[in-house]
Amino acid sequence: MAKPASGFIPLAPEKQMHCTEQNIQISSPDLTTAVYPGTFDPITNGHLDIVERALGLFDRIIIAVAVNAGKQPLFSLEERINLIRQCFKHADRVEVAATDGLVVDYAEQREACAIVRGLRAVSDFDYEFQLALMNRKLARRVDTVFLMTGFRWIYISSSIIKDAAKHNGNISGLVPVHVQQALYNKYHADHKG
Repeated sequence: MAKPASGFIPLAPEKQMHCTEQNIQISSPDLTTAVYPGTFDPITNGHLDIVERALGLFDRIIIAVAVNAGKQPLFSLEERINLIRQCFKHADRVEVAATDGLVVDYAEQREACAIVRGLRAVSDFDYEFQLALMNRKLARRVDTVFLMTGFRWIYISSSIIKDAAKHNGNISGLVPVHVQQALYNKYHADHKG
């Protein structure tokens, strides 16, 4: 067989995979749910971008708001959940719930087939890759799907947003309006003179 100009050598016909209903269960309900975990302190437009794009891949997204003992969040768990729910109050394919413990265990309990993670830069990948491998070891049925953050959100994080808001920086357009107001209330409402 002559090698094609592109350098790609196709598999022999007997070695090619054929996707049929017998070996791929397209209609299985657990193939359509993904968990998007995070602290979301607070949710940003970058997070919203990931959810919107994940909905193009999955029928349902469960935003799992983590109780993270290693972090001291600005917003309480209930406040974070409420801020996120306001973003998706008309989205019946998005659920918001609290989780404590291993995300992969939560994904299995909720019969999700994937965990969605957003990546902003190469520096995110190393940690996320290790986490994905550990999750795969713990639950082979749950995959990790990485989505690159949209270019216009690549430089923002919840921490950067909080720092800018604390110092009266203009964060409009980086978070939903109600989140911007909640940040203002947290940092500046008590300091009116």
